[in-house]
Amino acid sequence: SKRLKKGKNKKKVKRKSKLGSVNPYILYSVLALVAIGIIMVFSASYYDALYKHKDVFYFLKKELTWVPVGLVALVVMMLIDYHLLKKFTVFAYGVTVVALVAVLFVGSTINGAKRWLNIAGISFQPSELAKYVIVFFLAMMIDKYGKVNRNWKIPLIYLGSAALFALLVYKENNLSIAAIIMFVAFIMIFVSGMSFKETFALIGIGGVAGTIGIFSSDYRTERFISFLDPWKYANDEGYQLVHSLYALGSGGLFGVGLGNSKQKALYMPEPHNDFIFSIIGEELGLIGCIFVIAIFVVLIVSGIKVASRAKDRYGKLLATGIISVIAVQAIINIAVVTGSMPVTGVPLPFISYGGTSLVFNLAAMGVLLNISRQCKNPKDEIEEKIIKSKMNV
Repeated sequence: SKRLKKGKNKKKVKRKSKLGSVNPYILYSVLALVAIGIIMVFSASYYDALYKHKDVFYFLKKELTWVPVGLVALVVMMLIDYHLLKKFTVFAYGVTVVALVAVLFVGSTINGAKRWLNIAGISFQPSELAKYVIVFFLAMMIDKYGKVNRNWKIPLIYLGSAALFALLVYKENNLSIAAIIMFVAFIMIFVSGMSFKETFALIGIGGVAGTIGIFSSDYRTERFISFLDPWKYANDEGYQLVHSLYALGSGGLFGVGLGNSKQKALYMPEPHNDFIFSIIGEELGLIGCIFVIAIFVVLIVSGIKVASRAKDRYGKLLATGIISVIAVQAIINIAVVTGSMPVTGVPLPFISYGGTSLVFNLAAMGVLLNISRQCKNPKDEIEEKIIKSKMNV
């Protein structure tokens, strides 16, 4: 009878670890941001949509086409054991390299930037895929070959795999996404055990590389100079930032009301994209901005907790990388819109208009939720200890 009880107790513990519930803070935060995104994409875009496409619902209809696809991707990735994704990681890395190279030769040019592949009438941005593929690739490599503190050359090898993506994205004239790829790779390698000496050395190298990237192009140099004094270049490179500051300033504490923004009325170019946060500030005020930031904080903190409680190193690294992509993008976007750093083309996750970005972000959240289902539960750990102690007795 004692043996049967021991077997039953073991089964109970195993069932709890396998059938854990998803992290509700992550799930509800993501759904809230998507809902805000749908509302604000319509509100920010209808002047632009009417002027360019003669249909005020043009961008809203496109956004509503991709939201269900993204939500299905979230559910599917939430249900598939994240360990199975290792089998496809090397293949995905190779496909991403091919896609990034293809953009340089046969990519579509939209708004003066050559960053898209047109496949069966659907515009696809490979750089959005690259941000997450490098997370899966580094998580797999570090988990397989061990910590980075054994040899100083190992971090360079890992960063080299990320640098290949970053270089190809940079060739697309997209320094901001290239920088995000390297930021996220650096965070993952640091978390895996990189020494402080190597950390500061790589920060220095990254700083030099970033400076070269900025000043190697007249376009990026002008953007950086206009950031230092946007009012001086208000009719040129500083135009978008100046109107973003006008929007945020006129919003005040409570905003001018949803749908009542003036800056979106053909003053600010494509306000539904990278500068959608300034329209949120104008229409919903400081309160609305704080509310959106608070949701991102809840999401990021919850993601960090999932990473810290993941049951294995692979899950820990994967969760760290996924939440880092969201955190770095959100921080950079809000910093740009508020004039805290030079203007870059980084969308606000889940809120800015863009099908490719939305689908990949939601799929990545599905993986994060899957990791949360298999996390170590402090209560379960206590129960396991109690059961083991009873079994020993």
